[in-house]
Amino acid sequence: MLTDIHPKLPMRDKRATKDFYINQVGFQEFGSADFDGYLMVQKDKIQIHFFEFKELNIKENYGQVYIRTNDIEIFYKSLLDKKISIHPNGHLETKPWGQKEFSLLDPDNNLLTFGQSI
Repeated sequence: MLTDIHPKLPMRDKRATKDFYINQVGFQEFGSADFDGYLMVQKDKIQIHFFEFKELNIKENYGQVYIRTNDIEIFYKSLLDKKISIHPNGHLETKPWGQKEFSLLDPDNNLLTFGQSI
């Protein structure tokens, strides 16, 4: 039986990634150990892990995660209030497949799409 998934995404700079996810998007660091070149963050029941890839060309990074939520409008507004950049093609909207979604890019061009069933 599968119970959880924790995607691993590339990061060039641990400090910048940590700042974005913790200080801007509202995640918390997961675990008490500070691993060199590795970062784990968590928000509610979602964990995302990051591995260091200093040579990452962000124009060639296609890392993506789809995160389901049950309070998309509140979460979206909280990001707008913090002046977080929403992906130019990813503002909150209802999609034909029955989801409300929005997307943003992290400092390494990893695409985070948040969705809620309607």
